[in-house]
Amino acid sequence: MFRVGLTGGIGSGKSTVAKIFEVLGIPVYYADDAARKIMNTDGDLRKAITEKFGEESYINNQLNRRYIASLVFNNKEKLELLNSLTHPATIRDAYNWMMKQTSPYSIKEAALIFESGSAEHLDYVIGVYTPLPLRIKRIMERDHIAKEEVLKRMSRQIDEDVKMRLCDTVVINDERHIVTTQVLQLHDRLLTLSKQ
Repeated sequence: MFRVGLTGGIGSGKSTVAKIFEVLGIPVYYADDAARKIMNTDGDLRKAITEKFGEESYINNQLNRRYIASLVFNNKEKLELLNSLTHPATIRDAYNWMMKQTSPYSIKEAALIFESGSAEHLDYVIGVYTPLPLRIKRIMERDHIAKEEVLKRMSRQIDEDVKMRLCDTVVINDERHIVTTQVLQLHDRLLTLSKQ
């Protein structure tokens, strides 16, 4: 199974690109959605979260998101601790999921492919690049938040230019380049690579 990563900063349009691949019949693993599920279903992860963040971490057998968010929101160390617990479990889950797929290749969509260490489990990484002002505008409109809050969220991810240089290829999503055309070309390339 040829394993492809799809990444980009917050507001870059990763999900839009992922949906185009899905239309082409390529299965996509959405890491954020999966992590939310795994935090409730993975016994070892639940135990580790409870040990590190306290019994209040779960209510009625479900992760107490509000409580966890209140602990990690403005605390870099606690956020890193939470990530150090959830990333390995999500990487394992994604790998197992990808190996069960029957398509020529499958995609893992995740904001933190390089930061989490999951890039080393992938054969190819696609970056989605959007200029910063457009990303800020999109997130402000999507999440109904102030620019300062957007910038704070962005500061938790590695620099976009650095991230794009680490990728094998980049899709430009700036409202001037046609994303669908780029994805179709990329799909052809990935089909070829998956046969090698």
